[in-house]
Amino acid sequence: MHDLIIVGSGPAGLSAAVYAMRAGLDTLVIEKDPVSGGQILITYEVDNYLGLPGINGFDMGMKFREHADKLGAKFAEGTVTSIEKVSEGSDTKAPVYKVVTDQGEHEAKTVILATGASHNKLGIKGEEEFTGKGVSYCATCDGAFFRSKVAVVNGGGDVAVEDAIFLARGCSKVYLVHRRDELRAAKILQEELLSLENVEVIWDSVVEEVKGDNKVSAVTVKNVKTGETKDVDTDALFVAIGIHPLTEAFTGIADMDDNGYIIAGEDGATSTPGIFVAGDSRKKRLRQIVTAVADGANAVTAVQDFLVGKS
Repeated sequence: MHDLIIVGSGPAGLSAAVYAMRAGLDTLVIEKDPVSGGQILITYEVDNYLGLPGINGFDMGMKFREHADKLGAKFAEGTVTSIEKVSEGSDTKAPVYKVVTDQGEHEAKTVILATGASHNKLGIKGEEEFTGKGVSYCATCDGAFFRSKVAVVNGGGDVAVEDAIFLARGCSKVYLVHRRDELRAAKILQEELLSLENVEVIWDSVVEEVKGDNKVSAVTVKNVKTGETKDVDTDALFVAIGIHPLTEAFTGIADMDDNGYIIAGEDGATSTPGIFVAGDSRKKRLRQIVTAVADGANAVTAVQDFLVGKS
């Protein structure tokens, strides 16, 4: 029986592990991947984390894990398939939750859900085949591979426009494909994008297919108003159409919004006593490494209060 089980070992989960160990809680971190770090592992460079400008994402993930290891955090590998309440709590006794994974079962008095989120995919022909061979979901991670080459960005929000601006600094040509006739990104980002000579926006269009042999060589673009299609020669396709929370296994265990984000305040306390959430799977405005790390710390503080009956 653990005091706390943390599901996920990205920045939020590892931050929670550090704070939990410092608090003296019997803690187990369950991670589905063999390497801790979450999405930052595939980030080429992190330039907005205080005090560590320009750090490689993989190195940052390793530093986070090393910190947790140094404090004696325990880890178990497995994919969580469900969480079940074994016994109800009372004024003097915490509830007991069973966390079921494909590798076994674990019990704890409290659980922090820190499973993060994943990039949305287009679901088009060639996307899966060429992922890692020209199809990418992270411009800052993979943009350096396409310096002086041609890139296509799919999307129209802040992330897509930021990706196109970033890529334009190194690519010879950048196409931004957007299904509408105006962008959704912040005005200042739009102005910067449209001022770049090597950027061309393909309006009212969607990417329908990725083509190539061993790597991407072109994408088929369809105009949604006319139905006309054309191939655009490119070395890369960067997909920037949002993310979705990895919370499917927790349906019914805590209140979520229509998009699957778990509803909780800054303390991470969900609608279910003893269940907390931290990181990108929490409904909030900003999803960044720094906010995930803060979520982990706040959630553990709330866990401590819950275990001693303060909440």
